[in-house]
Amino acid sequence: MASVGPSAASTQPALPSGPAVFKTIPYAFILPEILCGTWVWILVAATSVSSPLTQGWVMYVSLTSCLISLLLLLSYLLGFHRNSENWKVLDSLYHGATAILYMSAAVLQANATIISEFDINAPLNYQLNSAASFFAFLTTFLYILHAFSIYYQ
Repeated sequence: MASVGPSAASTQPALPSGPAVFKTIPYAFILPEILCGTWVWILVAATSVSSPLTQGWVMYVSLTSCLISLLLLLSYLLGFHRNSENWKVLDSLYHGATAILYMSAAVLQANATIISEFDINAPLNYQLNSAASFFAFLTTFLYILHAFSIYYQ
C-alpha cells in the first residue's frame, strides 16, 4: 500500500490573519476596493444629481459595498475566520455578487455622466461624474479580480 501524503486540508493555503492580509492575493484587493468605492460615493455626492434614481443606486451600491468590505477586512485582520474553508466560499460569493452590482452601478454612472454633459453646470458636474465613472469601473474590476483569484490560490 502506498503511503498517503498530508491530508487535503493541510495542502490548502491558510487564510491570512493580521497584517498578512495586505500581502496575500486576493485579500490584498480589499483595501483598494474600499478606497476606490469610497471615491465613487464621494464624487457622486459632490455632483448636483441630475437623475436621482440612477445615482441613488450608484450611491447605495458603493456605500453598502464599502461598509461590508470594511467589515470583511476587519474580520480577516482580527482572525474571526479561524481558518475555515467556508470563509473562502463566503468571500467568493460576496465579491462575485458585488462585482455584478458594481457593474450595473458603473454603467448607470456612465449614463449619468453623458446626461450631465449637457447640464447647466456642465464643466464641474461632468468632470465629477467622469471621475466617479472611472472609479466605478475600476472598483468593478477589483471586485472581479478578487472573486476569480480565489479559485487560483
